[in-house]
Amino acid sequence: MIFRNAKMSDVESIASLINDYADQNLMLPRTIPFIYQRIREYMVIEKDDIIIGVGALHVLWKDLAEICSLAIHPNYVGQGLGQKLVEKLTLVCRELAIEKLFTLTYQPDFFKKCGFTPIEKEKLPQKVWTECINCPLFPNCEEVALIKDLV
Repeated sequence: MIFRNAKMSDVESIASLINDYADQNLMLPRTIPFIYQRIREYMVIEKDDIIIGVGALHVLWKDLAEICSLAIHPNYVGQGLGQKLVEKLTLVCRELAIEKLFTLTYQPDFFKKCGFTPIEKEKLPQKVWTECINCPLFPNCEEVALIKDLV
C-alpha cells in the first residue's frame, strides 16, 4: 500500500469513497468541483492502482488545521489504515509547525483512539464555521468536535 498526495486523476475515486459513506449519513458529502479545488489537501492510500483510503488536511490559520473527509474502503476497515492516515496528516501538520489539529466528525470514538479529545464546538474559532453556512445540515449539525494539541 502506498500513502501519497492525491492527483487530479484520483478525484472521482475520492468522491466515490467519501460519498458512499455520506449516503449512509456517516460523513458529509463532497462534490467533484470541491475536491478539485482542494486537491492539494488530500492524501490517499493506494493499493494495486485503486484508491482504498482518503483524508484531507485543511489549514485554517497559522496554528490550526482540520482533518476532514477521512474514509477507508469498507473492505479495508479495521486494518489500522485510518489511524495510519491520521498519523501521516498529523506529521504534515507538525512539518508546517501547526500547533492544533481538530476534526468535526460523526465518528468521535475513532478520533479518540488517535489521541484527540472532545471540545465544545463553540470553543473553536469562528473561522472554522465558514464552510458550515453552506452545509445542508446547518445549523442542526450533529458532528462532534475533537482537538489534538501538537506542541
